[in-house]
Amino acid sequence: MEKYFIFLVLALITEIIGTVSGFGSSILFVPTASLFFDFKAVLGITAVFHVFSNISKITLFRKGINKNIAIKLGIPAVLFVIIGALLTKYVPVKEMELGMNILIACLAIFLLFRFNKPLKQTSQNLYLGGAISGFFAGLVGTGGAIRGITLAAFNLPKDIFIATSALIDLGVDLSRAVIYVSQGYFPKEYISLIPFLIIVSILGSYLGKIILKYTSEKVFKYIVLGVVILTSIFQFINYFSSSANT
Repeated sequence: MEKYFIFLVLALITEIIGTVSGFGSSILFVPTASLFFDFKAVLGITAVFHVFSNISKITLFRKGINKNIAIKLGIPAVLFVIIGALLTKYVPVKEMELGMNILIACLAIFLLFRFNKPLKQTSQNLYLGGAISGFFAGLVGTGGAIRGITLAAFNLPKDIFIATSALIDLGVDLSRAVIYVSQGYFPKEYISLIPFLIIVSILGSYLGKIILKYTSEKVFKYIVLGVVILTSIFQFINYFSSSANT
C-alpha cells in the first residue's frame, strides 16, 4: 500500500507539471512509474491514466480547440502510435527503457537550446510532429514534448494550446490503450488503481490550471526542463546500475 501511495503522490506532481508546461505528464510520468512497475506495465498504466487526464484537461480548458491543427497533427499521431504500440511486442524491454531514457534526455537538451526558437508554422511540420510524437508515444510511452514543440510554433493562447494538445493526446492514448491492454500490459492486479488515477488526473489538471494563472510560463518551463534533465540522468544511472547487477 505504501508503494502505491508514493506512486500516486508522484503521479499527481507529474500531472500538475504536465498541465502547466503544456507538454503533458508522460515525459515525467513514464520514468517515475518505471520505478514501481515493470516497463510494459508502465506503458499500459500510462495510457489508461492519460485517457482520464486528457478528458480532465479538455473539460477544464474548454475555451476553444484549434480544429485545423488538431486534425493535421492528430491523425498522423494516432496512425503512428498504433505502429509504435504494436512494435513493443517485438522490441526487448531493456532496449525500450534505454530508448526512453535517450529520448527524454535529447528532448530536454533540444528544448533547452531552442526554447525561444520555435519551428516554422507549416502543415508539413504538423504532419511530421504528429507522426514522430505518436510513434514514440506508442513505443516508449512518451511523445508529448515533441507535440509541444510543434504546437509552440503556432503561438496559441495557453487554454487553446492545452485543450488542443489534450484532444490530440486523447486520440493517441485511446488507440494505444486498446493495443496495450490486448497485449496484457495492464495486469488485473492494477485495476484497483483506476479510481485513484481518475482522482489524480482531475486534481492534477485542476491544480495545474490554478498555478497557470499565477506563474510565469517561461520560468516554469525552464524549471520543468531542469526536472526532465535530472529525471533522465537518474534513469540512466538506474538503467546501467540494474544492467550491471544482472
